[in-house]
Amino acid sequence: MRLLAYAEADLPEELAARIAALEATAWPGAGPGHDPALTPRALLLVDADGTVGASLALLYKEVPLAGRTCRAAGLSSVVTRPELRGRGLGGRLVAAARTALAADPAVDLALFSCDRPLVPFYGAAGFDALPGTVLVGGTPEDPLATDAPGFDKAVLAAFFTPDPDADRAALTGTRVPLHPGNTDRLW
Repeated sequence: MRLLAYAEADLPEELAARIAALEATAWPGAGPGHDPALTPRALLLVDADGTVGASLALLYKEVPLAGRTCRAAGLSSVVTRPELRGRGLGGRLVAAARTALAADPAVDLALFSCDRPLVPFYGAAGFDALPGTVLVGGTPEDPLATDAPGFDKAVLAAFFTPDPDADRAALTGTRVPLHPGNTDRLW
């Protein structure tokens, strides 16, 4: 399978439809696409006949970190075609996302949440859990936090800053006002 990357706005219609269909298998009823204000990029693994084996979205937003503003990228809508699960496609795609983010000079850190049982999956791709860290999504008027009742979320990160250890320590155990809006309430 080939790795493809597109700005979401530049996705060919056929690929966008295939990604939407794949996402609908995991999240029935969810709308396709992401908030354009988050500059979404699609990463996908596609076979020779155009079948999308796995896809994810990268979303971008500035966040506060240790008294300054940093550019964060979040992983969202990570999904693998059900019949292809267990073959390493998701891990390959998530690792490719981390590599791409680390090579992007405009990105200071990757920051996202996942269900706790998925922490080892993301850890294998180089993302670290941040104990006690809470992402606050939604909007300031209508927040959605990773520690909301009924959620069992972990926050993961990778730091691409000059002092990643200090930045990891500064972000661990904090509440991060992510506020990506109402379309992508929590990435």
